[in-house]
Amino acid sequence: MSITREFLRHPVRTGAIAASSPALAEAMTSGLGLERANTVVELGPGTGVFTRAVLDRLRPGARLTAVEINPRLAADLRRRFAHAPVEVVEDSAETLAARVARPVDVVVSGLPWTVMSDAVQARILDAVSAVLAPEGCFSTFAYAHVAWTPPARRFAAALRARFAVVERSPVVWPNLPPAFVHRAALPVFSGTEVRRGQSAPATP
Repeated sequence: MSITREFLRHPVRTGAIAASSPALAEAMTSGLGLERANTVVELGPGTGVFTRAVLDRLRPGARLTAVEINPRLAADLRRRFAHAPVEVVEDSAETLAARVARPVDVVVSGLPWTVMSDAVQARILDAVSAVLAPEGCFSTFAYAHVAWTPPARRFAAALRARFAVVERSPVVWPNLPPAFVHRAALPVFSGTEVRRGQSAPATP
């Protein structure tokens, strides 16, 4: 299944114009504690580049739920990972809280955040916060050439409002286009729980 073809069919739903590189997959899945995780969620798995990287790190008995809104990509993922410990859910990431058992240790996302409306973006990030364990981690990526656009800056601010720890990786140049990873930990809110800490400070 070609991610480029699906981008041309549904550019807003697909987001990426080309499949992510192994180098970006490594950056997306390192440092999250996947090796110790019991329950992991992937949002927008696309052609499964990150899915494979996550599965390679999971210990026996751990489970991965992959939420993909594109029916063609979801069907292809089910075929490719039919014998792997992954459940492919064909739905919007906005329904995440109703789709997975809590708590989730790690959420990995390939969603196209900057093409979403602010309201959709907020609902998905709230759903991520709702399912994550108190010590849970979240990772997603952004393309380097749009890092300073207003939508990208709003997304970075939304992350800082929801997590006590937020960091950005160096640019992964062997990706098309070059990208970097947002890593966030310690959700400030988890479901209906009270605030556990301070939001991450703004970066200059």
